[in-house]
Amino acid sequence: MATLTVWKFETWDGANQAIGTLESLAKQKLIRIHDAASVSWQPEKRRPRTRQVRNMTGPGAVGGMFWGMLFGTIFLMPWAGAAIGAAAGAVAGSLIDVGIDDDFIKEVRAQVTPGTSALFLLSSDEVADKVRETFRRTGLRAKLIHTDLTDDQEAAIHELFGN
Repeated sequence: MATLTVWKFETWDGANQAIGTLESLAKQKLIRIHDAASVSWQPEKRRPRTRQVRNMTGPGAVGGMFWGMLFGTIFLMPWAGAAIGAAAGAVAGSLIDVGIDDDFIKEVRAQVTPGTSALFLLSSDEVADKVRETFRRTGLRAKLIHTDLTDDQEAAIHELFGN
Protein backbone atom coordinates (compact mmCIF):
# COMPACT_ATOMS: atom_id res chain seq x y z
CA MET A 1 0.00 0.00 0.00
CA ALA A 2 1.32 3.44 -0.93
CA THR A 3 1.08 6.68 0.95
CA LEU A 4 0.76 10.14 -0.50
CA THR A 5 2.85 12.10 1.96
CA VAL A 6 3.23 15.85 2.10
CA TRP A 7 6.03 17.25 4.22
CA LYS A 8 5.38 20.96 4.75
CA PHE A 9 8.37 23.19 5.57
CA GLU A 10 8.39 26.58 7.28
CA THR A 11 10.65 28.14 4.64
CA TRP A 12 10.09 28.56 0.91
CA ASP A 13 13.20 26.52 0.07
CA GLY A 14 12.92 23.85 2.80
CA ALA A 15 11.43 21.22 0.48
CA ASN A 16 14.31 21.53 -1.96
CA GLN A 17 16.80 21.26 0.91
CA ALA A 18 15.04 18.09 2.10
CA ILE A 19 15.51 16.21 -1.18
CA GLY A 20 19.07 15.13 -0.35
CA THR A 21 17.96 13.99 3.09
CA LEU A 22 15.23 11.81 1.59
CA GLU A 23 17.63 10.32 -0.94
CA SER A 24 19.87 9.31 1.96
CA LEU A 25 16.92 7.79 3.84
CA ALA A 26 15.93 5.84 0.72
CA LYS A 27 19.46 4.39 0.51
CA GLN A 28 19.08 3.29 4.15
CA LYS A 29 15.77 1.58 3.21
CA LEU A 30 13.80 3.81 5.61
CA ILE A 31 11.54 4.94 2.77
CA ARG A 32 10.78 3.69 -0.74
CA ILE A 33 10.06 6.62 -3.04
CA HIS A 34 7.90 5.90 -6.09
CA ASP A 35 7.57 9.51 -7.21
CA ALA A 36 8.13 12.97 -5.81
CA ALA A 37 7.48 16.62 -6.53
CA SER A 38 8.13 19.85 -4.68
CA VAL A 39 6.27 23.11 -4.22
CA SER A 40 8.22 26.25 -3.29
CA TRP A 41 6.31 29.45 -2.59
CA GLN A 42 8.45 32.55 -2.22
CA PRO A 43 6.81 35.16 0.02
CA GLU A 44 6.54 37.83 -2.68
CA LYS A 45 5.09 35.55 -5.39
CA ARG A 46 1.41 35.12 -6.24
CA ARG A 47 1.71 31.42 -7.00
CA PRO A 48 4.06 28.64 -5.96
CA ARG A 49 6.67 27.07 -8.18
CA THR A 50 6.37 23.31 -8.69
CA ARG A 51 8.74 20.70 -10.03
CA GLN A 52 8.91 16.96 -10.34
CA VAL A 53 11.92 15.51 -8.56
CA ARG A 54 13.17 13.11 -11.21
CA ASN A 55 16.36 11.93 -9.49
CA MET A 56 14.30 10.43 -6.62
CA THR A 57 11.85 8.45 -8.70
CA GLY A 58 11.98 4.88 -9.77
CA PRO A 59 9.63 2.12 -10.83
CA GLY A 60 6.08 3.08 -10.00
CA ALA A 61 6.48 6.77 -10.86
CA VAL A 62 3.19 8.36 -11.85
CA GLY A 63 4.58 11.26 -13.85
CA GLY A 64 4.00 14.92 -14.42
CA MET A 65 0.34 14.65 -15.39
CA PHE A 66 -0.58 13.39 -11.91
CA TRP A 67 1.40 16.13 -10.16
CA GLY A 68 0.02 18.76 -12.54
CA MET A 69 -3.55 17.70 -11.83
CA LEU A 70 -2.97 17.57 -8.07
CA PHE A 71 -1.15 20.91 -7.88
CA GLY A 72 -3.66 22.54 -10.19
CA THR A 73 -6.50 21.40 -7.96
CA ILE A 74 -4.77 22.55 -4.78
CA PHE A 75 -3.18 25.81 -5.86
CA LEU A 76 -4.93 27.05 -9.01
CA MET A 77 -8.58 26.15 -8.53
CA PRO A 78 -9.24 28.71 -5.78
CA TRP A 79 -8.37 31.51 -8.26
CA ALA A 80 -9.71 29.95 -11.46
CA GLY A 81 -13.34 30.75 -10.74
CA ALA A 82 -16.40 29.54 -12.57
CA ALA A 83 -14.76 29.70 -15.99
CA ILE A 84 -13.43 26.19 -15.58
CA GLY A 85 -15.96 24.89 -13.09
CA ALA A 86 -16.96 21.77 -15.01
CA ALA A 87 -13.36 20.79 -15.71
CA ALA A 88 -12.48 21.39 -12.06
CA GLY A 89 -15.29 19.08 -11.00
CA ALA A 90 -14.01 16.36 -13.30
CA VAL A 91 -10.47 16.75 -11.97
CA ALA A 92 -11.65 16.65 -8.36
CA GLY A 93 -13.70 13.54 -9.14
CA SER A 94 -10.65 11.80 -10.62
CA LEU A 95 -8.59 12.60 -7.54
CA ILE A 96 -11.31 11.40 -5.18
CA ASP A 97 -11.46 8.13 -7.15
CA VAL A 98 -7.78 7.56 -6.34
CA GLY A 99 -8.06 8.39 -2.63
CA ILE A 100 -7.25 12.10 -2.59
CA ASP A 101 -10.31 13.67 -1.02
CA ASP A 102 -11.48 17.23 -0.53
CA ASP A 103 -10.33 17.31 3.11
CA PHE A 104 -6.77 16.45 2.08
CA ILE A 105 -6.80 19.11 -0.65
CA LYS A 106 -8.19 21.74 1.74
CA GLU A 107 -5.65 20.87 4.42
CA VAL A 108 -2.71 21.19 2.02
CA ARG A 109 -4.13 24.40 0.52
CA ALA A 110 -4.52 25.94 4.00
CA GLN A 111 -1.00 25.02 5.13
CA VAL A 112 1.18 25.53 2.05
CA THR A 113 1.09 29.31 1.77
CA PRO A 114 3.47 32.08 0.64
CA GLY A 115 6.81 31.73 2.42
CA THR A 116 6.50 27.94 2.85
CA SER A 117 7.26 24.86 0.77
CA ALA A 118 6.22 21.23 0.58
CA LEU A 119 7.59 17.95 -0.64
CA PHE A 120 4.98 15.58 -2.09
CA LEU A 121 5.92 11.90 -2.07
CA LEU A 122 4.23 8.81 -3.34
CA SER A 123 6.00 6.26 -1.19
CA SER A 124 5.81 3.01 0.71
CA ASP A 125 7.73 1.38 3.53
CA GLU A 126 8.08 4.79 5.17
CA VAL A 127 9.28 5.00 8.74
CA ALA A 128 7.69 8.42 9.39
CA ASP A 129 9.28 8.89 12.80
CA LYS A 130 12.77 8.34 11.36
CA VAL A 131 12.05 10.74 8.47
CA ARG A 132 10.75 13.39 10.89
CA GLU A 133 13.71 12.93 13.25
CA THR A 134 16.19 13.20 10.38
CA PHE A 135 14.57 16.42 9.17
CA ARG A 136 14.72 17.79 12.73
CA ARG A 137 18.41 16.88 13.10
CA THR A 138 19.26 18.64 9.85
CA GLY A 139 17.43 21.80 10.96
CA LEU A 140 14.47 21.36 8.64
CA ARG A 141 11.23 22.01 10.47
CA ALA A 142 8.68 19.79 8.75
CA LYS A 143 5.05 18.96 9.39
CA LEU A 144 3.53 15.75 8.06
CA ILE A 145 0.30 15.77 6.06
CA HIS A 146 -0.64 12.46 4.45
CA THR A 147 -3.28 10.18 3.10
CA ASP A 148 -2.99 6.41 2.84
CA LEU A 149 -3.95 4.83 -0.45
CA THR A 150 -5.41 1.36 -0.74
CA ASP A 151 -3.87 -1.01 -3.26
CA ASP A 152 -6.88 -0.37 -5.54
CA GLN A 153 -6.44 3.41 -5.30
CA GLU A 154 -2.73 3.12 -6.06
CA ALA A 155 -3.54 0.95 -9.08
CA ALA A 156 -6.12 3.53 -10.21
CA ILE A 157 -3.47 6.29 -10.09
CA HIS A 158 -1.18 4.22 -12.29
CA GLU A 159 -4.05 3.40 -14.65
CA LEU A 160 -5.10 7.05 -14.98
CA PHE A 161 -1.64 8.54 -15.26
CA GLY A 162 0.42 5.85 -16.93
CA ASN A 163 2.99 3.33 -15.73
